Amino acid sequence: MRILILSQYFWPESFIINDLARTLCDQGHTIVVATGKPNYPSGEVFTGYSSRGVQHDVFAGVIEVIRIPLRARGGGGARNLSLNYLSFVWSGLRWLPWLLRGRQFDAIFVFCPSPITSAIPGIPLKWLKGAHLALWLQDLWPQSLEATGHVRSPLALRIAGTMVRAIYSAADTLLVQSRAFSAPVAEYAPVHKIVYYPNSISATASQSGPASLPPELVETLETQFCVVFAGNIGTAQAIETILDAAVLLRDLADAKIVLVGSGSRSDWVVQQVHERGLNNVIVAGRFPPSAMPDIYRRSAGLLVTLTAHEIFSFTIPSKVQAYLAAGRPIIASVNGEGARVVADAGAGLTCAAEAASGLAQCVRALREMPEAERMRLGTNGARYFQEHFEMGRQAHRLIEILEQRIAERNGEH
Repeated sequence: MRILILSQYFWPESFIINDLARTLCDQGHTIVVATGKPNYPSGEVFTGYSSRGVQHDVFAGVIEVIRIPLRARGGGGARNLSLNYLSFVWSGLRWLPWLLRGRQFDAIFVFCPSPITSAIPGIPLKWLKGAHLALWLQDLWPQSLEATGHVRSPLALRIAGTMVRAIYSAADTLLVQSRAFSAPVAEYAPVHKIVYYPNSISATASQSGPASLPPELVETLETQFCVVFAGNIGTAQAIETILDAAVLLRDLADAKIVLVGSGSRSDWVVQQVHERGLNNVIVAGRFPPSAMPDIYRRSAGLLVTLTAHEIFSFTIPSKVQAYLAAGRPIIASVNGEGARVVADAGAGLTCAAEAASGLAQCVRALREMPEAERMRLGTNGARYFQEHFEMGRQAHRLIEILEQRIAERNGEH
């Protein structure tokens, strides 16, 4: 199959679309990627790239990557982010029809984390190429705008809803990363367009070799009972709950909560750890993706948290798949789909979102658990990952979905 992947984010930025593109190519499909200039998460365009002009890359030795002009995110903030998102839309509409002239594709596959506006350049390409337009929805719009507090105006939310409805109308298939996404997406699109297609990660990536980690971190992971939280440290992750739980765990001398990652609340966390005297919380900082499997392997458990807002109960945090693949016990302080997956997998312990006492109890229970039982939870998780989220299987399934949907559109079934 000839597939154009459209994504504002792509290698050398770290997103799951990178591995999916590589896997599809390895399985014999022709993949071309149209993307912007890499600048996430630093906000500065990566060395070797320029925000201006069109650039061409080759990914994984064979995948053609077309990079359109993009205004970098800068230091964040509403204005910078809005200009960043709009620049991708403008450049895509302006450049991609010309850059892809004479090229034919069976499908245009759009990776859609927030914001949904990144799908807009795919719409005229669908018409020009006569291709099937599939959107892989990683977030709920416009619901997430209200949930995160970024937009409070009822009028602005209605306008956003109208835009979402128009984008969904132009798409042929809406792939949702969580089964619970189906109902909210159906508020803006016909049900027949919606197909469950979860996030996945590469099994080989989840089994990377040893990475260079700071000796003091390695010593802590190997000598203490460490529960590792990995990923974005932001408002949605209920970081306050983690710190409150740490207060309740002070009596456990060997129990540590290790925060690996960065985000909008990183500085606040460091300040709170100092002010509260939380010597059982370690802010380890950000590490490259290649280091994460080694960190996971050395942990006693892996922690995922989200706030209790209803919208977050619909999502499966992407770190859950990585945690399952790592084969370590999981503690999930989340509501809805994320907790359901951990429970269905028999991979760990769950408690309500934003429940500090419940989270502390889970840490205590995991610490008191026999090692053989912890190993069983990890094995369950790894098995569940292979059955439901492994990249190779999911890439095959994506092709099956697209081929079936294209055949239905062409009246072949």
